[in-house]
Order: sequence, then structure tokens, then C-alpha cells
Amino acid sequence: MPGSLRCYFNWLALDGLGPFADGPVAAIEAAGYDGIQFVDPVDRAALAGARRLGLGVCGDGRINLAEEAGPLAHGAVEEGLECLTIHLGWGMEDDDEGARLIEAVLNASMQYGIPLYVETHRATLFQDMQRTVKFIERFPELRFNGDFSHWYTGSEMVYGGFEKKLDFMQPVIERVRFLHGRIGNPGCMQVAVTQGDTASYVAHFREMWTRCFATYLRDPAPQQEFITFTAELLAPGIFYARTFDGKEESDRWEQSLRLVGIARECFAAADWLAV
Repeated sequence: MPGSLRCYFNWLALDGLGPFADGPVAAIEAAGYDGIQFVDPVDRAALAGARRLGLGVCGDGRINLAEEAGPLAHGAVEEGLECLTIHLGWGMEDDDEGARLIEAVLNASMQYGIPLYVETHRATLFQDMQRTVKFIERFPELRFNGDFSHWYTGSEMVYGGFEKKLDFMQPVIERVRFLHGRIGNPGCMQVAVTQGDTASYVAHFREMWTRCFATYLRDPAPQQEFITFTAELLAPGIFYARTFDGKEESDRWEQSLRLVGIARECFAAADWLAV
């Protein structure tokens, strides 16, 4: 049986943070993270440093054409990465084109023995829940990185009933084996969370994450013996983090740790649900 949660720091979140006295990798390890999700292309010096400290390492990538899947998977294996999260396509593909991309990802994952978790991300094949559920009907072996703020904000999940949307996306939840931790509200996809935050949108993300963990814990044969949670909080330069009077809304280092704390609470709650 599977049974563990691993919380990683996302390398993209370093943008604008620091300096760190002994470098960012040492700071990440000292903060209690289990590993790092690197970005493509991988910082090999940092990757080697993470390994020296016993941290787990995974990566990400984008696949626009079916023939790109194999080389990306092979490169990740060569780098010794545990898995990749994938931006698949641009969302403008017809169903046949989308199916070819999905088949390429599934084949590459099997051929090279590495999990490739496609993301629920805007501007990708899985940018909306209805089409994603339809693709799952054709390809039930798909496994996902749940980057749910894209749907929560981009598809305004509270409009028309959050619980109704949550039930509809249950086939996705059952296949989530990686989570990008970011909390959004109905109007902004990355917002600061306070200690003990009781906002409705925070409760909604807690419910989504807990459901994902519970279904993972019921999986008798997962690709990995752990599920990964990575707090992916991005800088104002790409318009994720909000700014007020020219100042970023929150400290992303502190917020990442807060989201990890929430994820661990959700995993503990899910352990009870999965029994």
C-alpha cells in the first residue's frame, strides 16, 4: 500500500527571493522540505546539491508535438528525476490531435519508466474540466498534476455550485498523483493565506486536496510510493502574485511553508477517510 506525502519546494518560486547565506538548496533543506521540483532546463549544480543533501528531485516540461514526449521522458530519466509534470498542448487541439498527444505521453511514460503527470493548467489540453473528464473516458490510465487554481479561478468553480463541480471532476481527483499547491479565489488565482484562514476558497482547496490524498491512499498500485505536493507560488513578473502599491502581496517563502502545513493537515485528514 502507498502511504506517504512528500512536500517539495518549487524552483520557480525562488524568483526574487534571497539571498541565502548557504545557497537556496541548503535553505530549502533546512526549512524541512523533502525535495525540489526543478524547471526545464534543470540547474545541474543545484540538482547535484540537492542529491548531496538527500533531497528528492523531480522536474517539469512542455509537450506540443507527439514526437517530443519520448525525448523529454528519456532526458528526465538521464537526469535521475523521479517524475515530470507536463504542460500538454495549447488547448486548441481537436479531439484527434489531443488523443495523439495523450497517447504519446502514456507511451513515453511506459517506455522510459517515469511518471508523466499532465497538468490541469490554462492554455493546455486540460484547461477545462469537461474536456478533461471526456478524455479520461478514453484514456483512464491518465494521471494528473492537480494545479487546481487554474480551474477554480479560470473556470469560476463557485459559480453554479462548487460541490456540483467537485463531484463532476471526481474522475480527475481519482487520478491526481502530484499537486501544485497554490490557492486562488474566484477572481485571482494566487492569493495570500493567513494562519488559520477561514475564507471559503481556502476551505474549498482543503477539500480538493484532501479528496486527492484520500483517493491516492486507496490506490493499490501507484506508480510512486508517495504523492508529491509542491507549493508553486510564482512572482509578479508573470502576473501570478498580486502587487499593491508596487509591493508584492506576501512573502512567497513564508507562504510556501504555510501551504505545506495545510497540505500535511489535509493528508492527515485523508488518512482517516481512506480507512
